[in-house]
Amino acid sequence: RIAILPDGSLRILNASKSDEGKYVCRGENVFGSAEIIASLSVKEPTRIELTPKRTELTVGESVVLNCKAIHDASLDVAFYWTLKGQPIDFEEEGGHFESIRAQASSADLMIRNILLMHAGRYGCRVQTTADSVSDEAELLVRGPPGPPGIVIVEEITESTATLSWSPAADNHSPISSYNLQARSPFSLGWQTVKTVPEIITGDMESAMAVDLNPWVEYEFRVVATNPIGTGDPSTPSRMIRTNEAVPKTAPTNVSGRSGRRHELVIAWEPVSEEFQNGEGFGYIVAFRPNGTRGWKEKMVTSSEASKFIYRDESVPPLTPFEVKVGVYNNKGDGPFSQIVVICSAEGEPSAAPTDVKATSVSVSEILVAWKHIKESLGRPQGFEVGYWKDMEQEDTAETVKTRGNESFVILTGLEGNTLYHFTVRAYNGAGYGPPSSEVSATTKKSPPSQAPSNLRWEQQGSQVSLGWEPVIPLANESQVVGYKVFYRQEGDSNSQVIETQKLQAVVPLPDAGVYIIEVRAYSEGGDGTASSQIRVPSYSGGKITSAQSTLHTLSTSSSSVTLLLALMILSASW
Repeated sequence: RIAILPDGSLRILNASKSDEGKYVCRGENVFGSAEIIASLSVKEPTRIELTPKRTELTVGESVVLNCKAIHDASLDVAFYWTLKGQPIDFEEEGGHFESIRAQASSADLMIRNILLMHAGRYGCRVQTTADSVSDEAELLVRGPPGPPGIVIVEEITESTATLSWSPAADNHSPISSYNLQARSPFSLGWQTVKTVPEIITGDMESAMAVDLNPWVEYEFRVVATNPIGTGDPSTPSRMIRTNEAVPKTAPTNVSGRSGRRHELVIAWEPVSEEFQNGEGFGYIVAFRPNGTRGWKEKMVTSSEASKFIYRDESVPPLTPFEVKVGVYNNKGDGPFSQIVVICSAEGEPSAAPTDVKATSVSVSEILVAWKHIKESLGRPQGFEVGYWKDMEQEDTAETVKTRGNESFVILTGLEGNTLYHFTVRAYNGAGYGPPSSEVSATTKKSPPSQAPSNLRWEQQGSQVSLGWEPVIPLANESQVVGYKVFYRQEGDSNSQVIETQKLQAVVPLPDAGVYIIEVRAYSEGGDGTASSQIRVPSYSGGKITSAQSTLHTLSTSSSSVTLLLALMILSASW
């Protein structure tokens, strides 16, 4: 049991407590001796218990693995966790793993919100200064199936495609069914398609997609389902195009449209490319006067067309026609729409507006009014007013349109003191009628640019008497008609207005507070420039007078300074 090895080492087999103590190794030769002492302690072997040994879970569940060490009480222990032989990095696992050390001799591994990738063999290793032991537990995770293998399109017809695929991984829960999905340029993403058989069981690896549209490009993919849920889809198949077929979808919303005299205008909702079913797609427009037998047919070769105009000088306005629109492609003729009755066009308006008048409203506005004779044919949908300056040509005219039976329009944004010319004409869906006779009007001159000056005011009780110097307009400005006094309480955005033809006004101050007052001259061209504002407190105990004058001073900046001189005169006697 105890032996000295050739290199001088001492080997003790099956050590026990009785072997504890101090061991001396002594060496001698002719020159002397040397020795070393070693102390030997014999500890109880460490044992480990890892539970549970085998666990089956579903994706999203949580589990705790418990690792318990039975060891010599004099030794410290450390716990290490592994998954599939690799150490678990608790900081880089997205919060799924947590090591819990509740007691000195045991450790727990918490696995939260488990994923399929967390399945495998978990190891717990216990390390002491004397020995190291480990144990393993198996964790099986059930989840939705994996993606099926490559999808192969084996056979294509005008409305079907036969598909095959390799099975998906069941992830420990048998696959119950497969689902076929398709995508085309006309679909909103992937859509489930009808199949034969209608239900594709989990043991099947092929099926036929049906009710597809002819001459449309499709991609296909397969999705597997088990009792846990539906898995990720397969990689899409190669893109295929179904075979051509005779069109089956007729145009919709067949109706009439406005046109010129002697025209029959037929309109429809174009058939989407998804339902054209092949190349060489076009329309067959058939029509006949109401009550007749033979159809007249015209081919429209553009697949995007939505209108056909038939012109015949012998067709009176508003003649009823029976109309239907069909479809065709290289494979043959498809169905016609339902028959509808529409009328030939009544034509564009034939009469010009009368009694056209233009009236200047302001410096930038002119009112244009007119009358129109009611017509049995060519009824107007609105009117167009053309206008241009005196020095410009009529072909440069700007236009404004009205809708319905309106008989006037106010043109805005015009230049002041400028002569304009105007014409009016009616219009409808067929076109424009003849223009009216030309009329003219001149916008008003601009309002005075000078503001009222030398404001004087006297407050007595709850009112203020104002006075100011008259405004003298320039030659190119409108004559002053009167003055407007704007007043409001401080903090209020809405002003009240007093109009007067005099150079003074009395302003009421009904409420307590500070009032802001300003004066403007007004003319037929509009309001002029505002005077400087004055601030008047509402005061009831005395009389306040003020004058506002302008003192001109010479300085390097040529500026003017306005001095406000105020004098308060107490109403009580001295």
